[in-house]
Amino acid sequence: MEKTWKIQDLGRALRNSLRAIMKGEFLLRLNIGRYFVHIIYTFFLIAMVIWISLMIESTMTKVESNKATLHELEIIHTQKTFDIVKLSKRSSVNAMLKQMGSKVTEPEAPATVLTK
Repeated sequence: MEKTWKIQDLGRALRNSLRAIMKGEFLLRLNIGRYFVHIIYTFFLIAMVIWISLMIESTMTKVESNKATLHELEIIHTQKTFDIVKLSKRSSVNAMLKQMGSKVTEPEAPATVLTK
């Protein structure tokens, strides 16, 4: 004689399982007590994997933000280098000196070497 399952049986089994979980007897009812150390070890390993993956994700986020910052700083450095090179040309220096009204001009003779 086969026993047929009813919805009430499923509800009763879920209720009993929930009560066992709340009381801390669920593993004992399933007769898994001898594997308790293995279950704790597995939980510890899973927790460590999750923690390490979160730390890696955090590090990768920092690396990406630092790459973006570095790219911006490279652009600024290139612009400043260009500005300095542009200002160091003789023609632009002479033009700026004339614009400021300075009497300084390019030397017409080589510099005098002083000896001791």
